[in-house]
Amino acid sequence: MTTSVPGEELLGRVHLCRVVEPGDEVGGRWVREFGVGEVVRRLREGVPAALPGVSEVRWAGLVARARRAVPERDLAVAAEAGARFVAPGDAEWPGQLDDLGDARPLGLWVRGRPSLRMWALRSVAVVGARACTEYGTHVAATLAGGLAERGWVVVSGGAYGIDGAAHRGALAARGATVAVLACGVDRPYPRGHAALINRIAEQGLVVGELPPGDHPTPSRFILRNRVIAALTRGTVVVEAACRSGSLATARAAGRLGRFTMGVPGPVTSALSAGVHELLRAEATLVTDAAEVVELVGDMGELAPPRKGPVLPRDLLEPAARAVLAALPGNRAAGVEEIALGTPTTRDEAIARLYELRALGYVERHGDGWKLTRQAVMSVRTGHGRC
Repeated sequence: MTTSVPGEELLGRVHLCRVVEPGDEVGGRWVREFGVGEVVRRLREGVPAALPGVSEVRWAGLVARARRAVPERDLAVAAEAGARFVAPGDAEWPGQLDDLGDARPLGLWVRGRPSLRMWALRSVAVVGARACTEYGTHVAATLAGGLAERGWVVVSGGAYGIDGAAHRGALAARGATVAVLACGVDRPYPRGHAALINRIAEQGLVVGELPPGDHPTPSRFILRNRVIAALTRGTVVVEAACRSGSLATARAAGRLGRFTMGVPGPVTSALSAGVHELLRAEATLVTDAAEVVELVGDMGELAPPRKGPVLPRDLLEPAARAVLAALPGNRAAGVEEIALGTPTTRDEAIARLYELRALGYVERHGDGWKLTRQAVMSVRTGHGRC
């Protein structure tokens, strides 16, 4: 394990991972004010006076946890699973996690060969509902694949639904992806994603705050989301109901000054209702990887403008277009009638009619002029030869 953190402090942080719950700002304040070593000493010795900010009952519970913690054993178990412990101050520590303040992780357990710090510098979170639709799965996989092809790291939570689709999309594009778990990195959860998470560990990174063997709880899932938000440049939500936990990731990203994005869905779908509320408030609407990169990327990385098809009649001179528009769609018309419908003279209208006939838009009918069949079809359908 390569680290620039002193051994005693690293062991202390590993110890505290068994004692303090993720995101506990009281514990984070203790570490900031008293230092890791002093907090560990007081917990191990079970000093009668509790550290500030907790009741005597809670202090007693923390002391009991501290007495059962064996950091050397946790490090050994992690090493057997191919994981390492990365602490603040390490060369691999992503500095953007410091934006969490006292809620910053005490450290992170990491499985995989790449550098977490380097990967986090160019990363985007793609999150959403577990119970998603085929539309959501398709959008998440396509979006993640497009980001991976552009050299961006896709970060998600390894869960069923949108998370899994995002990871698979990035892997299918031979790109980089990171799974941030709400449990020990040696015990993939959900179990149905064990093969996927193990594959991510082989090709990318699996990250978690909790020590080896720890299990997830509902509150740990929510607290895990702040790490996803802080680690990345922005968060994209693909399908989320109004009470979806993925919305907490997006809102955490907003509080941290990261970009918050949402992919719209059918207005009749309850699984997109949360995304739509997000879009009505602080999020930016995105529909593909190029639009995401335009927000989170460097200057000049712009998404291509969206335009409708250019039709041949769009290339006509303004005067010719005006004459063409003045012709009735269902009958022939005389030159005088056509000229009255345009801001031009009779002679100019005749010249433009002959020009349009050469291009196949109009034809002579006795003394009048009429749109050709292909011109009528072009006007009605918006495409065609004319």
